[in-house]
Amino acid sequence: MPKFKLFKDRKGKADQAKNNKFVKLAREIYVHARKGGPNPESNFALKTAITAARAEQMPVDNIERAIKKAAGSTDGADYEEIMYEGYGPGGVAIMVRCLTDNRNRTAADVRSIFNKRGGNMGESGCVSYMFDQKGLLVIDREQNDTDEDTMIMMALEGGAEDVIVNDDSYEILTDPQEFDRVKTALEHDGYGFSSAAIRWLPQNTITADGENAEKLLKMMDAFEDNEDVQDVIANFELEDEE
Repeated sequence: MPKFKLFKDRKGKADQAKNNKFVKLAREIYVHARKGGPNPESNFALKTAITAARAEQMPVDNIERAIKKAAGSTDGADYEEIMYEGYGPGGVAIMVRCLTDNRNRTAADVRSIFNKRGGNMGESGCVSYMFDQKGLLVIDREQNDTDEDTMIMMALEGGAEDVIVNDDSYEILTDPQEFDRVKTALEHDGYGFSSAAIRWLPQNTITADGENAEKLLKMMDAFEDNEDVQDVIANFELEDEE
């Protein structure tokens, strides 16, 4: 019975995390559809948000519902995008991207998460210079048996800036303005993506271990649980044993 309960608890948490992810993706789609119109072919931000949702296997009905809600809404929530910056334990640089309809509430929540877990929220620009905005396309190697040389050549010919080869994936980096062109070229060649989005990526990373690693993971969980937080970008990595 204890094992079953543990499994049940884990499944419940996983289901809740998945649901939270879909809620945030729907908000992203809603915001971009409301600002730039419901047609993804003429609204690059919306097209990118839809691509990210599909990569997370978000149901098509959910995507269409968010677009229809934005297109037919004249008095819906008016969200604004805010990027908060700060430091975590061990001097880790953290950026927290939010979509909120209440700036004061969100700022207080984000500051509280930083403070309660050994960090502190800073001024705008205090850590953003440590990150670059890039298009990131991730291809699962198990789903694509292309050899490394061919993958690198096809990505670079398609307009990519770089290809990072991992044991289980290829990470293809692009200029944000070239993201859609590279993605389309690779899709034309038959590739699918486990993740596809324009993201902030750290220029360098630092290793977190021990108590700092524990606090950072709890901080990341707290940010993920907050409904206003869309994305968290940090420049730390963990050792395997952590």
